[in-house]
Parts: sequence; structure tokens; C-alpha cells
Amino acid sequence: MTTFSGKGVYGAVALGKVSVFKRRETTVKMLHVDDPEAEKARLAAAKAAAAAQLQEIYDKALKEVGEANAQIFEIHMMMIEDDDYNESIESIIDTQSVNAEYAVSLTADNFAEMFASMDDAYMQARSADVKDISNRIIACLSDEGTQTAGSDEKVIICADDLAPSETVLLDKDKVLAFVTAHGSSNSHTAILARNMNIPAIIGAGNAFLAAVKDGVFAAVDGYTGEIFLDPDDETRTRLEQKQKADEEKKRLLQELKGKENVTLDGTKIKIFANIGGVDHIGAVLANDAGGIGLFRSEFLYLESSDYPTEEQQFAAYKKVLESMAGKKVIIRTLDIGADKQVDYFNLAKEENPALGFRAIRICLTRPEIFRTQLRALYRASAFGELGIMFPMITSVSELEQIKQIVNEVKGELTAEGIAFSDNVELGIMIETPAAAVISDRLAPLVDFFSVGTNDLTQYTLACDRQNAAVEQFVDTHHEAILRLIEMSAKNAHAHGAWIGICGELAADTTLTETFLRMGIDELSVSPSFVLKVRDAVRRTDLSR
Repeated sequence: MTTFSGKGVYGAVALGKVSVFKRRETTVKMLHVDDPEAEKARLAAAKAAAAAQLQEIYDKALKEVGEANAQIFEIHMMMIEDDDYNESIESIIDTQSVNAEYAVSLTADNFAEMFASMDDAYMQARSADVKDISNRIIACLSDEGTQTAGSDEKVIICADDLAPSETVLLDKDKVLAFVTAHGSSNSHTAILARNMNIPAIIGAGNAFLAAVKDGVFAAVDGYTGEIFLDPDDETRTRLEQKQKADEEKKRLLQELKGKENVTLDGTKIKIFANIGGVDHIGAVLANDAGGIGLFRSEFLYLESSDYPTEEQQFAAYKKVLESMAGKKVIIRTLDIGADKQVDYFNLAKEENPALGFRAIRICLTRPEIFRTQLRALYRASAFGELGIMFPMITSVSELEQIKQIVNEVKGELTAEGIAFSDNVELGIMIETPAAAVISDRLAPLVDFFSVGTNDLTQYTLACDRQNAAVEQFVDTHHEAILRLIEMSAKNAHAHGAWIGICGELAADTTLTETFLRMGIDELSVSPSFVLKVRDAVRRTDLSR
């Protein structure tokens, strides 16, 4: 038995044979061409074929992992049409009279190097994207597939790393788990694995890649990040029992549907779901969530080639409110910027985009965009129970500006005779240390707080969550973060507001009791975690 360790990105156990993922490597040679125009026509056809492939991958991802995680393939499709990228390829063909494969390869190397040398982690990640896109175009030029993997039986996929497109294209019914030698737990691939519910380990190292072979029996423990090649009988038995225990837990969780979210001592808590689009409502209802604690409205903007109109937004908000049939729906206003860029916003390049022009800062600086969204939200409020949540708040003055614009929008709708609810709750996200520290001053101005633990962790610990190099320094249980959450809870309750948590930490059941003792009123998680958190709540006794 040989043991290797990496980082588990989805906690589950798998046992089975290994299939080593192999890409069809295309050797690109520089060839002289007599007709550059014909070569550019070949390029155009290959780009069209690549775009068609990406559309298929996007459609598959949309069904399996939702809009938020399928977005990366829309970015890839846009990059295929990027002017600078295409001008570089065509210029090389024209000036050097070379084949399209070579021009694409050379451009890919140049652009990848340019992105990799940037200080910003988001832009560094584009290096891998441009290589992925370019390899796809070259494969289409060469009329070859981009990859080979898998088997007729269920297998554990092992690879150096997996591009997002490669992860989505894996047949879920044939994949027991996947293990990569490299990668980051914040990578698109790791996120996709979690959403596809595939046991996964990243960062197992080059030694693992050198040792693993097709057909070898392996055991993967996604909880501990351990991979066992040719496990001994004791290890195999232990992990088989762990796997059975997991399956039994899942079965028991299904029995919790329809049960209350109440602790052993009688304390009730709300458990809501986070979603990124209207098409996720089915998952919310199937997992018995009490409502929607975070509807990410920015995906209406990310999916559009221009600013979504008031009518387009109204239709989406109305649909989610009607579908939830009176259950609370909290919609977060536009949260564009940082790692979510939209071309038509024409945002300037920033050295530190996570600390830059994003979210509420865009809304207050470009009030016409904000007003359009607020009008759509208030119009939709007549069709259900709506809460509106504002992201990236750092000051009282921001909140005062927001409330002034809200009142103006309500006045406009009243004057126009357009119906809206008088019971729309207004809240803010506590995702900056500034908001937590002055939460005593913010609480009297709102109905609720919702803690965004992903950004709160990033800003409190000064660790860029897109940067794999600092991942070892990220402690999501850091006492500074927990103190800020507790401070916000006390101040919310002192001023009659309620408080929830909508970041990933809400699904961390090792902290459920801690949060309940702080006085957290609501936990909002991915739909698949609702029953798991309900189970943790029902096992907690706050009287002790």
C-alpha cells in the first residue's frame, strides 16, 4: 500500500480502479503557407467549431452545476472572440506566412505568459483559460479530440490537473472520484466538483502522478485528503465502513424533510438556500429550504450582452417570488466587480479589484443602473415576500444614500400607480470588518444583517481568496472572524434586527452550535446542504 496526501475539496469516500486522464497531445509545427487568406479561413472554421463545443459544454454545465458555475464557459466563448487575441493570430499568419496552428500556439504562449506575470490572481487565472481555449482551437484545426479519459466501468479519474471543461465533460455516472496532482481548492474545477457531488482531492503532488497507473485499485478519502494505492485489507475495510456510514447518513437526512429546524431545547432557526438563478428554484424546494437567503442577481447581468432592462429583471424576480409561494426570498442587489467582470460595464483595470470599484460602489456611482434594479425589485414585491440585501457596505453614509434612493423609487412607483409591497425588508451584508465594527450604528437603519463569510474572511485575514499561494494561511475558524460575527449578532439584536449567515461557513456543521449560541437567526446554504444543517441544528442543545 502507498499513501499520498492532498487537500479534499468534497468530503466523501470512493473505492475502485484508477483511470489516468490522458490528453491527446498535438505537436504543433511551424509550416510555411502560400495562401494566408486560406489559412485564416481555416482558423475561422476552427473557431466556430470550438465555440460550438463550448456551447455544448456550457449547456451541460448549466444542467449539472447551475448558472453560477457554468459562467466560466461563457467567458471562454467571449475570449475566442477577443479582438487582441484574434488580431495577434492573424498578424502572425500574415506577416510570417505560417500555418494557423502555429499562430494560435504562439499567441497562446504570449498571452498566457502575459497573464501569468500579472499581480492580480484573477488575471493570473486567465493564463490557464487562454491555454485551454487555444488547445481547443488547435485540436479543431487538426481535427483531433482534445482529450481521452474514462472507462466502461466506474473509475477514479487521476490527472495532473483538470480544466473546467474537462471536469464537466466527465461522465458523472462513470466517475467515482477524481484526484489531481495540482490545483487549488478555489479553482473552477474544485468548485465544479463540489457542485457535482464528486469526491475530489487536489494537490496530491508529482510523486503521486508518477506512481499511479491505469487499473490499480485505490481508495480516496475526500474528508482527510488521503489517497491509498493498493490499500491493505484493514484500510480497505475501514474506508468501506466509512462509505456505508455516509450512505446511511444521506438516507437518514431524507427523513428530515418536513421536520422543523429546532434544537433539543426548543430554539428555532431558519434554514434558507443560496441560489444564482431562477432555474435553481427546483433544488431549493426539493431540499425543503424554508426560503431563499441569497439570490445572486448579478447573474442577470453576467448572462446578458447589455444592461438587463427593468422588464427583464422584473420578470425574473417575479418568477422566483411566485415560485416560492409566500416563502421569504432575499435578493442581493448587483454585485459586479472583483472576480465577476462584465464587458459592457467598461470597468477600468484595477491593481486590487477585490478592494476596488465593485458592488454597492458601482450602484451609488451609477445610480441609473441601481434605480432600474430597485424599480424591478419593488414591482416584483407585490408577488411574494421579498427582502432586499445590499452588498459591500462599509459606512453609515452609504446606507443613508441607499435609503434615500429607495424612497425616491417608491415615490415614483406610487405616483405612477404601480403596486408594490409595504413590507419589503431591507438588509445589508456584513462582509467587511468595517461593517462589523460599526454594526451598532448600521443595525438601527435596517431590518436584518446577512454575514458573507467568504469576503469577511478574505478582508479580515488579508488573504486573497483567489490566490492559491496564500491558501495555507486562510483559517475560516479564526477567532477574529468569529468575534466579528458575534459582535454583529449582538448589535443586530440590540436594535431589533435579525441576523443570518449566507457565506460558505453557514454550511460548516462544526460551527453550527457556535453560531446558534451567538444568536444567529438564519443560516443560508447551498440547497444540497439544507438537510445536513437541519440535522446539526436538531442535535444541538443550547441549554447545556
